[in-house]
Amino acid sequence: METAARRNGGGLFEGIYRVLMRRNSVYVTFVIAGAFLGERAVDYGVHKLWEYNNVGV
Repeated sequence: METAARRNGGGLFEGIYRVLMRRNSVYVTFVIAGAFLGERAVDYGVHKLWEYNNVGV
């Protein structure tokens, strides 16, 4: 018995898989861009937290 997601061409993860994993170059670019953006987001968050905790009295 097939699920509704399979009958409709796949679910969300299957669609993402088809888009990103079709070519190795797209996958590698996605991973590198994700790592860069993730690093920037963490750096921004830690910086704001540091500034918030070290405002001074």
